[in-house]
Amino acid sequence: MTLKNILACISVCTVIACSSKKQSFVDEEKLKQIGREYVALGLSIGQYDPDFVDAYYGPDSLRPAALIDTSDFPKDSLILRVSGLKKQVAGLRAASTSDTIRSRADWLGSQLTAFERRIRIFSGESAAFDTESKELFDAVAPVYDEKHFQDLIARMDSMLPGKGPLPDRFQKIASRFLLPKDKIDTVFRVAIAEARKRTLQHYKLPPGENFKLEYVTDKPWSGYNWYKGNYQSLIQINISQPIFIQRAIDLACHEGYPGHHVFNALLEKNIYHDKGALEISLYPLFSPQSLIAEGSANYGISIAFPGDSQEQYCKQVLMPLAGIDTTGAHLYFEALKIGSALNYARNEVARGLVNKSMTDKEALRWLTDYCLLTEKGATDYLRFIKKYRSYVINYNYGQDLVKNYIEGTAGQDSGKRWKAFEKILSNPMKASDLLATDKQYK
Repeated sequence: MTLKNILACISVCTVIACSSKKQSFVDEEKLKQIGREYVALGLSIGQYDPDFVDAYYGPDSLRPAALIDTSDFPKDSLILRVSGLKKQVAGLRAASTSDTIRSRADWLGSQLTAFERRIRIFSGESAAFDTESKELFDAVAPVYDEKHFQDLIARMDSMLPGKGPLPDRFQKIASRFLLPKDKIDTVFRVAIAEARKRTLQHYKLPPGENFKLEYVTDKPWSGYNWYKGNYQSLIQINISQPIFIQRAIDLACHEGYPGHHVFNALLEKNIYHDKGALEISLYPLFSPQSLIAEGSANYGISIAFPGDSQEQYCKQVLMPLAGIDTTGAHLYFEALKIGSALNYARNEVARGLVNKSMTDKEALRWLTDYCLLTEKGATDYLRFIKKYRSYVINYNYGQDLVKNYIEGTAGQDSGKRWKAFEKILSNPMKASDLLATDKQYK
């Protein structure tokens, strides 16, 4: 090749590179505008639907300017705005050559699909349970018939001593590990401190991150993290429900470290502040983001307390602190392992209620017989399902999706698991992303 030809090739390559850089800049600006409209739309929906916005830490300028009459829900106009944004996102995703732009656009498209489904639900329009969960959370949980849970119950039945109905026998054992009310605060603060210490051994969290702990009553949930932005959380624990010893670690990890608090703080720092992705500053509760949030928060328990270390920490630290006798603790924790698989019965209850194929009476029977909840626990969870509907799949199926992703990519190496887990906590992802990766390792 002559020098003239070489110079011509260099010139062409330079033009192409400059053109590509210019196009990426144009696409980035389009995405920023879409992000602003997405946030503004979500906040507008939240004016009518009080459960829509779980957290927001973006600019105050995007908040609705004035109070409105919430008695007239503008379903059609909101859906029209969602549809317009989805078309913009789809067009940008199809035209852009940037993997980063395409990934953000794909995530936004799924979030907007959830916007539309939630608008329809809030206006009283229902769909089949699986349709709802797919559009809201990008996932369809597996279906299990009653025999599946009867078989699990039979396994636990052979394990637990005594005679009579299994739920009664399980509650009899569990009652020995109930936290006394005057020890709840002490035990929770110790459990959260331990979960935080273990998390900080692997992650560098944003400076000044912190949380406030509160105890509340008469809620349909056992714990809740209200993320406030600027790396601050309000963690509420519902003390109207019985709190058993293992729940101190469960909730410490799930609501705090390395769960919701860490998830939100890392997204705020890495995606909102460092990369300027405005869309992440809005956390719509009924969206694919929640499956990742709940699934990672549940799996985070076994990341921080792998193997039997949760049982050992309870027996060695928390039970003595609470004045609880450790006799029979191993049997209790073994029963809890089967109880974890039984949690999928909650999905079937929600599926039955949403699809109108199960009565409240039958739902309560399933919650006591298969989920082994107390009468009050079953009543409270029925309230939860009626309020949150297909959201329930995020806890068990979400956890399994995260588990399969982490263990498929990192194997049994603890350090690699923490690293793979950090990727989930630090990036906008959805269920189909986890499933796509999981298939690569099968």
